[in-house]
Amino acid sequence: MISFIGILILGFFLGMRHATDPDHVVAVMTIVTKQKGVAKAGVIGALWGMGHTLTIFLVGAAIILFKVSIPPRLGLSMEFAVGLMLILLGVLNLTGVLRWLQHRFTPSMFVAGESAPENVPVADGTAGNWLERSLRELGLYNTLRPLVVGTVHGLAGSAAVAILVMTTIADPWWAIAYLLLFGLGTVAGMAVMTTAMALPIVYTGRRMFRWSEALTVGSGVLSVAFGMFIAFQIGVGDGLFTGHPHWTPR
Repeated sequence: MISFIGILILGFFLGMRHATDPDHVVAVMTIVTKQKGVAKAGVIGALWGMGHTLTIFLVGAAIILFKVSIPPRLGLSMEFAVGLMLILLGVLNLTGVLRWLQHRFTPSMFVAGESAPENVPVADGTAGNWLERSLRELGLYNTLRPLVVGTVHGLAGSAAVAILVMTTIADPWWAIAYLLLFGLGTVAGMAVMTTAMALPIVYTGRRMFRWSEALTVGSGVLSVAFGMFIAFQIGVGDGLFTGHPHWTPR
């Protein structure tokens, strides 16, 4: 029992470490650079982690309980989707479409250094707790976006995590508990990381608006480049677009 509890605790901390994977950092960076509040950035990170956890839990539980086998081409396709997602986020960031969507669907979320749009109601700072206020101010668009991105990223790593758990924990219910704690660790790790990423943006944005804009462009370029690298590696290197795909869950 003690060893199992130790494994579960380890799963939580491995989930926190998993949040720092390069593709996760790049994806969230393209979103966080447009936020003006540290708390809101932390909430966005937590929402990304929730989407990631949902996919890991559902796909991983299916693999563990029902011995679902994922064909190589399907596994590569799930990882290829991450590359496409990074390219899309980068392009939307560089073209200003993300800014337009943000102002279109959540006009109160103006970027640090910019003036607030006219006729935008200011949230009452005394109403409700900070999480409720943050979610209300984020709006539906800024809430769903990290959830969707996190869900896509969860698809890429779900099989690897489930297979690793199956080889370590024989009891399927303990294995599922591990998955859940792993996911909670990812949520916590991503919330901490996005908060840390937002600190320099928030506290220097008003005084160094050009630096903030350069960071936005840099995150977009990095996202496109890293997404293209992943897509090429999976599509050509791992044979997704050939007749003999070879996939190693990772």
